[in-house]
Amino acid sequence: IDAKQMQLVMKDVDQADMVLALKTASDAVKELIFGSMSSRAAEMVREDLENLGPAKLSDVEAAQQKIIKVVKKLEEAGTITIAGAGGGDLV
Repeated sequence: IDAKQMQLVMKDVDQADMVLALKTASDAVKELIFGSMSSRAAEMVREDLENLGPAKLSDVEAAQQKIIKVVKKLEEAGTITIAGAGGGDLV
């Protein structure tokens, strides 16, 4: 997913879920998400993440699942395209 499509995803994701989901995310995922935001919004999310403190892994995974549902809904609607999705080889 590219930065432009990530912006579409983030419009439909609750910011609290985004912050919680990022708790265990890799640096690459965080940078994709932060790069899809305005610098001010990215800074706010970074601050929220730093101030979050300990969180239950099950809560983090639940927030990640909510985001996955949003992504799947947008993909099914044709709003975004996930790289590698759709099966079949191109000829």
